Amino acid sequence: MTQRRIPYLILAPGLILLILFLVLPLISIIFPTFFDGGFTLAHYISFFMDDYNVGIFWRTIKISLIVTLVCVLLGVPTAYYISQSPKKWRGLLMSLTLFPLLTNSVVRSFAWITILGQGGVVNNTLMGLGVISEPLTLLYTEFAIIIGSVYLFLPLMIITLVGILENIETEIMEAAETLGANRLIAFVKVVLPLSVPGIIVGSILVFTGTMTAYTTPQLLGGNRNIMLATFLYQNATALGNWQGASVIALVMIVATLVVMKLFNVVAGRMDKRGEVSA
Repeated sequence: MTQRRIPYLILAPGLILLILFLVLPLISIIFPTFFDGGFTLAHYISFFMDDYNVGIFWRTIKISLIVTLVCVLLGVPTAYYISQSPKKWRGLLMSLTLFPLLTNSVVRSFAWITILGQGGVVNNTLMGLGVISEPLTLLYTEFAIIIGSVYLFLPLMIITLVGILENIETEIMEAAETLGANRLIAFVKVVLPLSVPGIIVGSILVFTGTMTAYTTPQLLGGNRNIMLATFLYQNATALGNWQGASVIALVMIVATLVVMKLFNVVAGRMDKRGEVSA
């Protein structure tokens, strides 16, 4: 009996900290949104009845999904290349992948402001080449948020996938090529399905990170392209509307859980073994 209690005793300190500093504060914030003189969903109905709020909600979902898709398209081949590189180069490539994470997100966002601004590197280069006659509006757009978010979260996708792809034996690819498949077909038919668990985990990390990010959308999107995280911050600090901020927080949590479940369902259909879970 004593041995059975040991795992629970080990987990107890962590669980207590989670309950005290995560669960209870979350309940204290969200509880008032459901009880205002009695149980009510009026605050949430009001949120989704407002076209401005709904627009911010769908913009956040759309940008998060686009960033996730781009990170998958860029991360899978990059991670596969790193995983197949010689060990002496693999550590260097992983260090280069991790290097952007060592820089503060504010600094990275200001770097993109310099790059995408009307007097930035992109516009100056295009105008110098004669491609455009006047600067393009790249900054303070959804495009700028997507670019900044991909740069911010792509390393997470690559790191997650490298660990999965390293465990795929090279003999599997060789066997597929022996049976007549070229390298591209072998990669799509063999390697890609085996990397589904890593893709799902990486996608969840990128999606949740993009959806809850504040600095990048605020600095690169401006006030015309508000996302839920910046909208929550405005309600809580600028407007002092803590109840509205709590509603937005729960909407973000529920939306994230729903999308995570959808990712898991898609993974289950892609992986015939049905062993992917998130």
